[in-house]
Amino acid sequence: MGSHAGDEVVEQVAAIVEDVFDRLKPVLVAVESLLVEVAEPRAEDLEHIRPRVVDALGGLVIGAGYVAAPHVLTDQEYGFEWWTATSAEPEQLFISLEPGSANFLDYTRQSWFTVSRDTGRRHVNGPYVDYLCTDEYTLTFTVPAQRNGAFAGVVGADVFVREFEHVLQPKLRSLGSRAALVNAQGRVIVSNSAKSPTGSLMRDADVPAWWNAGAQARAGVRRCGDAPIVLVTP
Repeated sequence: MGSHAGDEVVEQVAAIVEDVFDRLKPVLVAVESLLVEVAEPRAEDLEHIRPRVVDALGGLVIGAGYVAAPHVLTDQEYGFEWWTATSAEPEQLFISLEPGSANFLDYTRQSWFTVSRDTGRRHVNGPYVDYLCTDEYTLTFTVPAQRNGAFAGVVGADVFVREFEHVLQPKLRSLGSRAALVNAQGRVIVSNSAKSPTGSLMRDADVPAWWNAGAQARAGVRRCGDAPIVLVTP
């Protein structure tokens, strides 16, 4: 029962991850098409991708959009088109994009941006508290966008950890005490034990060492698809 249930959790997590990334595919196509068709894109041109961004919202996805690499836009150094579904109607997120201002956030230093930039691959970042937008524990899914073969920013989606947990908790409970889904740094995303809350470090297994050694399946530690999410069981 435990082994079978563990298989189901791994498969369910992998399916959730693929669903979120599938929602981002039309956004990525829209972004890369825009950057090819518009020789000197300006911030206002990002409005053209808005319909695809709004379409990506729904299911577990509560935020989505495009975050530009520096100097991709010709009229400002930074830029993004990001919408959230945290109220009755989608709302656009606005933040200060002026370096030196009191509220400026240099998103080029955020892991959800840097990992996709540096690896050229899609990534799942978190759990982390999203102080910029919702003050909620969040997972951010990102895919690198390109323009003429060069990195041009990321297309991304946000998922609340509490909603992720709500979907997975029934199968997690069937695994016995102290089963948890953790990230590659060993930080708990969700678990079936109050002793392992979201954001805490998993002590039952040295997940970072296992991950750095190649993340080969072994008893009690299993990777969920190709995402940096690991199922740790008793």
